[in-house]
Amino acid sequence: MIRSGSPRRTRPARRTSTRSRTSIPSSRRTSSGDTSRVATAPSRSSGTSSRRGIDVVSRGRRDADIRRHKPKREPKHRILIVAEGKATERHYFSAFRQKVKNPLVHVEVARETGVPVTVVEIAKRERDIAAQRAKEEKDENLLWNEVWAVIDVDEHPNLEAAQKAATESSIRMAVSNPCFELWLLLHFQDQRAHIHRHKAQSMMRQHLPDYDKVLDGKSFDRIHAGYEDALRRARELAEEAARHGSPGRNPSTGVPALTESIRAGGAR
Repeated sequence: MIRSGSPRRTRPARRTSTRSRTSIPSSRRTSSGDTSRVATAPSRSSGTSSRRGIDVVSRGRRDADIRRHKPKREPKHRILIVAEGKATERHYFSAFRQKVKNPLVHVEVARETGVPVTVVEIAKRERDIAAQRAKEEKDENLLWNEVWAVIDVDEHPNLEAAQKAATESSIRMAVSNPCFELWLLLHFQDQRAHIHRHKAQSMMRQHLPDYDKVLDGKSFDRIHAGYEDALRRARELAEEAARHGSPGRNPSTGVPALTESIRAGGAR
């Protein structure tokens, strides 16, 4: 109870801060760099809009680049081989392809076979099919860079017609006289005298009894071990035939041009 006439006790006045609440914050709270950053930072909504705009532009450019650089994969030199024989030639070139393993070459051996004229027709048809597909898909990697017909001279009466058709269609030919077995035989021995196909086949069985049934794995390795010798012998036969003015005579073989194309990544 306050008595009348007594001096009134008053609370001391609250000290007023000399710093205004609306003044610029001190450096303790934020630096001038922070202030600038805060002042210029975009709103969350505007930043999202900006990023979306950039994404759209980037995606458009990326899609354009993909279209401009199609096809993307590294192109390989594509070689198609169509052979006359049903087994030996197909087995040999399939094994040779796997042995060489040239990453720059894609080799396929057609399943269809036939006499020389038929072989050339198959080769031309397969090449044209690939060309049409490449055009439709706009992919030049589907084209065959080389198409080969592997045939024997034997006793075919239509050999000249096959050679003419191949020349007109730009089909390359690997002709063996008398037969493909001559090329295999040259891996093991010289053969400079005229030879009949039956004799060549018989001599091959002396070196490799089942060559005409199975030609892969160890059996192919035995043949391929003499590859460089076969190249030399085939070249010598060709040179001798040329000296006598009778290229392609018996014995001779054009297979080395094909095998070397596979090894080198393209015909020379």
